[in-house]
Amino acid sequence: MAGRIPQDFIDDLLHRTDIVDVVEERIKLKRTGKNYSGLCPFHQEKTPSFSVNPDKQFYYCFGCGAGGNALGFVMEYDRLEFREAVETLAKRHGLEIPAQSNGPQHRADKERQQSYALLQQASDYYQQQLREHPERDKAVDYLKQRGLSGSIAKRFGIGYAPPGWDNLLKHIGTEQQNKLDDAGMLIMKPEQKRTYDRFRDRIMFPIIDMRGRTIAFGGRVLTDEKPKYLNSPETHTFKKHEELYGLYQARQANRELHRVLIVEGYMDVVALAQFGITNAVATLGTATSANHLQRLFKLMPEVVFCFDGDNAGRQAAQRALETALPLMEDGRQAKFLFLPDGEDPDSMVRSEGTEAFNRRVDQALPLSEFLFDSLSDSLDLESGEGRARLSALAVPMIDKIPGQVFQQLMRQQLSEISGLERQFFTPKAEPSPPSAAPQNSAPSHRAPDYSDYDPGYGDYDAGPAEPPSSFKARTNRHRPAAALATTSNGARALQLLLHNPKLALKVDLETSDALGSLQHTEQGLLKALIEQLRNDPNIPTAILLLQWRDSDYGPQLKQLASKELLISSGEQREQEFLGCLEQLLRQTREAELDYLKEKQQNQQLSSKDKKRLTELLLAGQRRNHR
Repeated sequence: MAGRIPQDFIDDLLHRTDIVDVVEERIKLKRTGKNYSGLCPFHQEKTPSFSVNPDKQFYYCFGCGAGGNALGFVMEYDRLEFREAVETLAKRHGLEIPAQSNGPQHRADKERQQSYALLQQASDYYQQQLREHPERDKAVDYLKQRGLSGSIAKRFGIGYAPPGWDNLLKHIGTEQQNKLDDAGMLIMKPEQKRTYDRFRDRIMFPIIDMRGRTIAFGGRVLTDEKPKYLNSPETHTFKKHEELYGLYQARQANRELHRVLIVEGYMDVVALAQFGITNAVATLGTATSANHLQRLFKLMPEVVFCFDGDNAGRQAAQRALETALPLMEDGRQAKFLFLPDGEDPDSMVRSEGTEAFNRRVDQALPLSEFLFDSLSDSLDLESGEGRARLSALAVPMIDKIPGQVFQQLMRQQLSEISGLERQFFTPKAEPSPPSAAPQNSAPSHRAPDYSDYDPGYGDYDAGPAEPPSSFKARTNRHRPAAALATTSNGARALQLLLHNPKLALKVDLETSDALGSLQHTEQGLLKALIEQLRNDPNIPTAILLLQWRDSDYGPQLKQLASKELLISSGEQREQEFLGCLEQLLRQTREAELDYLKEKQQNQQLSSKDKKRLTELLLAGQRRNHR
């Protein structure tokens, strides 16, 4: 677990960084007025729609909506995690990320870093032995027999652990014996006073994490020795139920991964890559876990499981199905590909070629089809008993699906198969427990702290992160149509505020409090931003957007900030901003007043509504007498 990066360090780093320099190091930009433009690196286009604003230190693509600050650009373009991106920008300025602790956590981090360094040395050593060892020929011949080229072996860092008991230990140095043992590279038997290399006379496959670090190894034997494949034990750098072989290489080879193919072994992954299929990964001596799938679904929407077509393959597929069901949010897809008996992805792609194999993947069974096929395999669906049995088996599995749309579609499919009405499979809604909180409680806003921001790749874990501020609109008790629609005044006020955060100092407390008492989401959002910017009016727009990036309204704020203002005068901007706020208050109060008047004609108002109606009428009279 990496330590937190201090927020003030991140802020200072962004202050020092010129986003134009960062972007121009990676793509070609052309000056267009105040901004710079170029072809967007995040989607295919022929006409430039990618814009970089040096004043706001912000980039935005009008074609695909990508946008953010220098840190976000480095993360997206270089495909780095948050911490790596911070390190990249820090190196530009000769800065070191400060450590926040010298306690046990700091020492554990240091030990892990030492293990990463030793494991990389081991990987370099094994690759060198594949090139230079006197007995390298048998390893090279094996790889050639499997149809692997030198370039593909280099891409995956494949190496050779030569025969002998302590080659690696001697190469690294006996003084590192305990650290090599911690990294899983030795077998120590104190009772026999013996220490020797874990991997001997094997083809070596380094296991790389999402940050490109060697964290473990898998070794394939070249003799009849058992086991055929040997993995590193679990260590402080390697947890087999979390890591996937080939995922790092797949992300490096594909800027956008829309689908991943889960296969059984290292050689399947490498052989498929040899044939241009670069989106395959393999589990590491264990079944696909929920952790594996969570990680994959963060990166792409579709997962295809690949199994042998025999009974063992079907049983493994059933376990994968049960693991996947609780993770099937709407928009996610899981499919199942069964190969002919006796075939694996390696042999299959060699016999039929890339195009035919890809067709197999395209035609893989969707999860819904596999679920009903597997459950009805031994049932007579022509009989009522068979359909009843299918329903009894399927309903508990469907209930595990969290995606409401997908779950309802599965119920509908079960209804069609069983011949029963769909309502029969719809659970009755349980009465909601009474809520102690009032419906009209004020919205709570707090800009999130990004000192431990995790973009979702799962490797940089900075400890328990505070959840980003998710803006929730208040329950709309008066429901006027004008208050529900997105207002141009609200959007314009937000845009002006994002371009000039110091405008928040021009808003009096009465106005900001009134914004918080209204029912519209944008008005509550304005209040939250105004309160934040009163405390920090000099914050650059780029850092402000970073702080709101992971909130529900991050994309909306980013889009508003990307639009140019047609007025440049600070005085004109202030007048328009305050005018927008006044219009917002007036329009919403008028809508609420109309609603209460109409309600009064049709029914008796509650004492609370009467009080509110009186307040609105008196406020209107005061404004008319001004």
